[in-house]
Amino acid sequence: MTKRQHIKKFEKALYGFVDELQQYVSTETGEWTIKGFIDIYKNIYTISSDTKIISKILEIHIFPEILRFAEKNNYKIILAEHQNWYPDLTFISNENEKIKFAVDIKTTYRKNGKVAGFTLGSHGAYFKERDKSKNIQFPYNEYTGHYCLGIIYTRTDFEDDLVETELYQVNELEAELGKDNDPVKDRKVTTIQNLKSIASVIKDFEFFVAPKWKIASDSQGSGNTANIGSIKDIEDLKKGNGVFSKLGEKWFDEYWMNYGTATMIKDGKTIKITNIWDFLEFKGRKDLFGKVVAKHAKKRKNKNDK
Repeated sequence: MTKRQHIKKFEKALYGFVDELQQYVSTETGEWTIKGFIDIYKNIYTISSDTKIISKILEIHIFPEILRFAEKNNYKIILAEHQNWYPDLTFISNENEKIKFAVDIKTTYRKNGKVAGFTLGSHGAYFKERDKSKNIQFPYNEYTGHYCLGIIYTRTDFEDDLVETELYQVNELEAELGKDNDPVKDRKVTTIQNLKSIASVIKDFEFFVAPKWKIASDSQGSGNTANIGSIKDIEDLKKGNGVFSKLGEKWFDEYWMNYGTATMIKDGKTIKITNIWDFLEFKGRKDLFGKVVAKHAKKRKNKNDK
């Protein structure tokens, strides 16, 4: 099987897999099936809608399905050895161990008709020095492809923020021990009929998968850290219609390898290149301006450039 055939096989399987995940994590009304944490006394502690907490629990929630996906499609999985390493998951073909796919799980919430956005990994050390293994499970150039498995959700609006962290005791899970043996007996406990009665902190999931270069913007994803930012339009995320989607992966790689380090003279001043327009001009390729998905790129300062 050729490299291209391995890519097609993996992408086909991964696209089919994300279509199944929505039913796995959602109730028939679209709410998250995770309601909270349970202790040995059968008290349910609801969770906060803090994005870091949501992200980690979602990853734990879908991980058994990811394991089944890998086994079904003849891959083994290696998890990132350290929390800040790239990628979250490495899929290695059992047919050919040289075939490796990087998959990052990214969660984000809807915000004013778009999403809050997320990062697509570093454009620093391992991205530039692709034969090195600093902060990456395997050297970047050993991966056959790099993908994002995205989860988009809506936060549930509560009139009272404290509702997010209430304590419940569900009738269908009533504790066998009496209240006197329950260490939370002095806390306010709300009794409900069944688990579905507990409001979920998030709902209305959408899943997508895309090669990360296809959903990248030409802006950093977070503050001063060297992270590649995603586009924020939901439909374009699902379609893989990012800034570089028509330019191609090679331009994505070259732009982000040189982001903020390459310089050019503009209006008599030396500037760092931090947008796709300046980069293409720097490379003498203004003829490619028409291939930039402009609605997701930084604004051009001189729209008369051709």
